Amino acid sequence: AMVDAESGLSLTIARVVQRLRGSSLHSQLERQARVSLHKPEIKLESLKEDIKDFLKTSGWEKKLQNAVYSELNVFPSPCHPAAPPEHMKEPLAYMRKAQGSWEKRILKSLNSMCTELSIPLAQKRSVSEQKELLNKWNEMGTDEPDLSLFRPVYAPKDFLEVLMNLRNPNYENGEQPSFRNHLGLIQVPLKVKDIPELKEDFSELGLNIGQLGIDDSAQVPPEFFENEHVRVGQKVLAEQDSAAAQQYVRQGCPTALRADLWALILNISNQPEDILYYEQLKSNVIQHNLLVDSLIYKDVKLTASNDDYYFVFEDYLYQVLLCFSRDTSVLEHFAYSSATPPKSYIRGKLGMEEYAVFYPPNGVIPFHGFSMYVAPLCFLYHEPSKLYQMFREMYVRFFFRLHSISSHPSGIVSLCLLFETLLQTHLPQLFYHLREIGAQPLRISFKWMVRAFSGYLATDQLLLLWDRILGYNSLEILAVLAAAVFAFRAVNLMEVTSLAAAEAVLADLSTLKVMPLLQIFLFATVT
Repeated sequence: AMVDAESGLSLTIARVVQRLRGSSLHSQLERQARVSLHKPEIKLESLKEDIKDFLKTSGWEKKLQNAVYSELNVFPSPCHPAAPPEHMKEPLAYMRKAQGSWEKRILKSLNSMCTELSIPLAQKRSVSEQKELLNKWNEMGTDEPDLSLFRPVYAPKDFLEVLMNLRNPNYENGEQPSFRNHLGLIQVPLKVKDIPELKEDFSELGLNIGQLGIDDSAQVPPEFFENEHVRVGQKVLAEQDSAAAQQYVRQGCPTALRADLWALILNISNQPEDILYYEQLKSNVIQHNLLVDSLIYKDVKLTASNDDYYFVFEDYLYQVLLCFSRDTSVLEHFAYSSATPPKSYIRGKLGMEEYAVFYPPNGVIPFHGFSMYVAPLCFLYHEPSKLYQMFREMYVRFFFRLHSISSHPSGIVSLCLLFETLLQTHLPQLFYHLREIGAQPLRISFKWMVRAFSGYLATDQLLLLWDRILGYNSLEILAVLAAAVFAFRAVNLMEVTSLAAAEAVLADLSTLKVMPLLQIFLFATVT
């Protein structure tokens, strides 16, 4: 096993080096090293050491560390050298197959919409259309095109139906002894954590540890903890160390520091070349009209525009999402996602690979509610290119897992199973009651998890939740919170007699306080 660990490590190092070689950081480091040759403190006889010292004192070594840390956080650890590449996407064949057939359905839905409305997937805008779009780039929301014929390609509940039908073909029904007792909607045997394991993973959320988002901790007067926490946070920012920032936000981010801490964790610095890249995406939007533009437009109108917190950001959402759909760098995340970007063929060339293009160019077809992944970030970032980079990084690290079928612990299938298992184990009476009346809990909580609770919680609470997603580099906390919400409303839920009534009890989560709910559920539940 030791040999494996070592070859795994060398594979990881090789991959990180290869990925950083092509980055702008690499060329900046080379430039800095060259510049440093002219400095008096650099001596020829100790050249290598002196340049290393210079890179350390000038802060470039930190930048390199953060870039390496970022790579390690995003990419999975390499598989066995002999494993086929699709194993990095998803090790279980039946999951890959299910994801493939789900993609076919989505594509069919998209293509039939094209045919019905007789509009192409993509077309060049005329010069006058380009001018018009440029002029109203910052107020696209004032436009009221007729989108009545467009419909979302799919909504979360369609996706849930697919997940409910997932089966591992190696097991005939009821043959898996450990799993036979699972009475939820998800019927695949994946390993999920129990409360003792979650307690260990989320130890920083413990009852005797200071937390932002808890007003009445018996241990520490909250204002004392807050002042101290802010002081530490400023130090973490001054140090510019991504790993330290990630550890720090597990106890929550002070509001004033959150934007900078999140950017540090995700290693987003908004360099001139990043701003230029964003401008190029924008000019792609100006030049070509895609069918997905109408889907994005419709989604923003159906979701964020009707939200008390987010409607003011409508224009930002169009800008970010339209640019995102053109961003081919997003395609890189398909190396470690179970999904595959859809292909479209130039007219008359169906099936001829040399005429295939990815559609949309970023490979991601938005679904109903997609714009809610961006909305909360608008509170933190007001500069479009920075907002854009933050969203893109959150997407390729986290959000893509919420709408693809995989066995990953942060994937939506595992989250659903974790949610159901926590309820069935720790609130069995509630679980059985809801199941008996046809109100399977997952039918209610699924949409919360798919959207990472965006649009369901008050924004200050949502940001405290997302602090922990970033801090733990995991989405499992979404399933824990969903279970905690049911636990919190258990008394009322025991009295309902229909799905509609259960939904009514849980219709409004905007008054919930995330941290006390998580703490009580994890650390005060008798196990």
